[in-house]
Amino acid sequence: MEPSQGNGISYNNNLDESLIMCMLDNHCKSTTTIPMSRLERLIRERKLRRSTRSSQSNEETRDNNGDVDTFGNINDLYLSNGERGYREGDFIEGNASAKHLNDGCEKQDGRVPKQRLIVVANRLPVSAIRRSEDSWALEISVGGLVSALLGVSEFEARWIGWAGVNVPDQAGQRSLTKALAEKRCIPVFLDEEIVHQYYNGYCNNILWPLFHYLGLPQEDRLATTRSFQSQFAAYKKANQMFAHVVNEHYREGDVVWCHDYHLMFLPRCLKDYNNKMKVGWFLHTPFPSSEIHRTLPSRSELLRSVLAADLVGFHTYDYARHFVSACTRILGLEGTPDGVEDQGKLTRVAAFPIGIDSDRFIRALELPQVKNHIEVLKERFAGRKVMLGVDRLDMIKGIPQKILAFEKFLEENPIWRDKVVLVQIAVPTRTDVPECMYPHPLCSTVVKL
Repeated sequence: MEPSQGNGISYNNNLDESLIMCMLDNHCKSTTTIPMSRLERLIRERKLRRSTRSSQSNEETRDNNGDVDTFGNINDLYLSNGERGYREGDFIEGNASAKHLNDGCEKQDGRVPKQRLIVVANRLPVSAIRRSEDSWALEISVGGLVSALLGVSEFEARWIGWAGVNVPDQAGQRSLTKALAEKRCIPVFLDEEIVHQYYNGYCNNILWPLFHYLGLPQEDRLATTRSFQSQFAAYKKANQMFAHVVNEHYREGDVVWCHDYHLMFLPRCLKDYNNKMKVGWFLHTPFPSSEIHRTLPSRSELLRSVLAADLVGFHTYDYARHFVSACTRILGLEGTPDGVEDQGKLTRVAAFPIGIDSDRFIRALELPQVKNHIEVLKERFAGRKVMLGVDRLDMIKGIPQKILAFEKFLEENPIWRDKVVLVQIAVPTRTDVPECMYPHPLCSTVVKL
């Protein structure tokens, strides 16, 4: 996931919730969806922060008076065993239990139930490891999307996605579905060929490089054309499989939030199922300029599929502007300050910089194991300045360049030797896609770090 860039403003997850609330209102009565100035963005953020604090204060008051929250939020996915102990009864024991919970959702005191949110992403927030025919171990996945959505607490969330494993047998699918239901997760089962063509192929070999301005693979033209065709066919088939699972679990009034370039075809599939479904799509990478997007063979079909959503979100205003520009220049549609209009239908386009649940990190500082580790680090780096880098280990992050720049700094400023240290955390990513890994001699050095 790409961080917000360029404006120097610190954003929090109130904007995540504003994106969802915007989908709830078909007319979205705010004056301007895309902020036109830094001051306007600051004012909107301040209002959202105050509104959220007020609602959270009211919730805490009610909870302290003895009310029990029937509906957990998305944070329940990530509670540790100790934190989760007293809330195990709140977890869903399968789809039947979920339906039973919501059939009686209105409490005796008249409290309105939380809005249901269906999060749809390529991967679930947990990874599944098979222990036996009917036993699975679940581990929390590492990723920016998981961290970002920890702060979304105003909605009753369900997460639909691929579990990261091939499960060809029915018994395994049933047992994994049951295990994931306890985490409010619903799996989409993709076979190895679909994963190879859709995920390793079209997503990470074509879309990901293009969206990062790396261009399309330059191979033999005939072979490349055939590869594009087969991979795009698998891409559409995978998106249709996601749509089928969403449709099975959708209830009237739900908000469906689709994520990232893996699911650009999904909004169209969902609207074909139910045109009244509230659908949002958010991109976690840059969106390239129209000149770059124009080089994609399936450019028009993907743009029209995304425009089927009610709301399209990006990290920054520049990415939103590039998307609107691509729709006007490639599709010939009309761009407005609010989004893109096509034959009377307006698809709202906006910038929603995603942050993290900062309170969760602050609370972690009080854990004994964290305090002990902090003391170890203080002792290890005593008397030295510490520079910290946290990046995924792929070719766009510039990790080798960072290390070389640090080396050059020490060469030109010997007075800083042994007085400053660079600590680089590099998380391996897309190990199945060679194009996304480092073709650089410093890769081994980075991995050791």
